[in-house]
Amino acid sequence: MLSVHSIVSLDFSVSQLPGWHTTIFPPYFVAGAIFSGFGMVLTLVLPLRKLFHLEDVITVRHVELMCKVTLATGSIVGYAYAMEFFIAWYSGNPYERYTFINRAFGPYWWAYWTMITCNVVVPQFFWFKSIRTNMIIVFIMSILVNIGMWFERFVIVVTSLHRDFIPSNWVTLNRLGGHLHLFRNLRFVFHLFPLFIRFLR
Repeated sequence: MLSVHSIVSLDFSVSQLPGWHTTIFPPYFVAGAIFSGFGMVLTLVLPLRKLFHLEDVITVRHVELMCKVTLATGSIVGYAYAMEFFIAWYSGNPYERYTFINRAFGPYWWAYWTMITCNVVVPQFFWFKSIRTNMIIVFIMSILVNIGMWFERFVIVVTSLHRDFIPSNWVTLNRLGGHLHLFRNLRFVFHLFPLFIRFLR
């Protein structure tokens, strides 16, 4: 995780493209990897815990500790989002500034604010023990974490590339085609996972 995510983030940060050219990417990607990893583990473990009666093996204490790690890494990711905006403003680079304003208020504002809601706001509910020990709420929140991390990758890649430096070239992407492609991929994944569980038995 440390090697893969720090190297992938360096691939982004050594480019000259506004929105990618930032040195905060390596620690931010590693924290995001831990964050999304714990979100995915919770998403998979909680149904399996109930289905295979593993309550004595995977206890509420284990789930609660995973929620605390998710809260900590989600807070680091939220700090990184804030620092990206600060660095874009502080740099004085108009292209960098525009890229981040465009992320929050441009054509893909809905993706950006979905990312912020799922990755920054939702994990803050893990401050409460009553939520950390409620398996249904934890499961729903873990799914939201996974959705938020998917949108993070979407926001980083798409909002940095969908407009170049010549405004006359700004054409909205074919959104319907992109959504259909996403649903085809998700259908494929949700088909393979039950097969894996079937052979696990």
